Amino acid sequence: MDEELDRLKPAGLPADKEHWNIEDLNDYITALKAEIGNVEQIISEKTKVQMAANALFREPAD
Repeated sequence: MDEELDRLKPAGLPADKEHWNIEDLNDYITALKAEIGNVEQIISEKTKVQMAANALFREPAD
């Protein structure tokens, strides 16, 4: 029930984590670590594309 209410809250409102229980806090940490992993993967893929584009459009050496 609480999860349904949390989904209805507007995004951007800070969560009051002081009132969360330890299990919920640990689950939150796990979810954040997973999100960090996802973002790191996206950064890695974008870096590869950027490096390939840089190599393709690099001015030839004289």
